[in-house]
Amino acid sequence: MDRFEKKHRTPAKKHLPHRDTPREKRDAPQELPDDVLVGRNAVVEALKAGRGINKILLAHGDRPHDIQELVALAKERGVVVQSVERSKIDALAAGHRHQGVLAYVAPVPYVELDDILARAEAKGEPPFLVLLDELEDPHNLGALLRTADAVGAHGILIPRRRSVPLNATVAKTSAGAVEHVPVARIGNVVQTLKLLKERGCWVVGADMDGTPYDAADLTGPLVLVVGSEGKGMSRLTKETCDIIVSLPMVGKINSLNASVAGSVLMYAALRQRLSVNK
Repeated sequence: MDRFEKKHRTPAKKHLPHRDTPREKRDAPQELPDDVLVGRNAVVEALKAGRGINKILLAHGDRPHDIQELVALAKERGVVVQSVERSKIDALAAGHRHQGVLAYVAPVPYVELDDILARAEAKGEPPFLVLLDELEDPHNLGALLRTADAVGAHGILIPRRRSVPLNATVAKTSAGAVEHVPVARIGNVVQTLKLLKERGCWVVGADMDGTPYDAADLTGPLVLVVGSEGKGMSRLTKETCDIIVSLPMVGKINSLNASVAGSVLMYAALRQRLSVNK
C-alpha cells in the first residue's frame, strides 16, 4: 500500500454501544420482583383490598396530605411503615414511577389466628400450629412451610416484627406449600401463646436443654415453637412454654438448622398423632 492509499484510507467505523437500540427501549423500566408494589394508588388499593403487605417504604420529604390516607390505612392494618431516602426507592423501583411509595407484598394473603383454629375445627382435628420466634432466613421459612404441609399442620404463626415475612423467596423455597398452609402474622409472641393456652393448646418449645423429644406428648392441641437461627427462642417465649424438648446430638456440632430441627419435631408430632388415631 502506497502513501496515498494510507493517507486517504477510509477509517473503520467504531462500534457505538446501543447504536441500534432505540432510546425509549434502553430507558424502559425493568421487571419488578413479585413481592414489590410501587405507586401511591396501587399501595392504597392493596391496603383496601386486604392484600398481605409486609412493609411500606415512604420517601423522606413527601407532603403529608398526599400520603395521609395511605398512612391511616397502614396503621389500621398494623403494617410497618418506614421512612427512607428517595434514592433507595428509586433503586428498588427499577425505573417504574413510584411517587415515593413502595411496598413489599406477600405472594399470598395472610390469615388471622382464628382462621387457622377454625380450619382445625372444620376438619375435626386438634389444632396443630407452628410458631416461629423471630426466624430471619426466608429459605428456612419456605422449608418449614413445605414440611408443615406434609405433616398436616393447620398453620404457621410469625411475628409482625423481627421476623422474615412471606416473600417471593419463601414462596419458591416452599415448592408451592405457601398456597396450602395458612400463615398468620401475630403481635406479641408471649401474649399470643398465653391466648392459645387459654384455648386449650399445649405449648412445646425446641431448645438444646430440654426433655428428649420422644418422651414428650405431642398429641392433642399443640403449638410447636421454633426459635430463630443462632439465638433460638427468646427468654420470655421459653418461659411461657409448657415444656421444652430437645433432639439428641452425638456429633461434633451441637445445633441443627432451624428448619431441620422444626421438621424433625413436626414429624415426631405426626407420628404420635397417627398412632393415637389408629
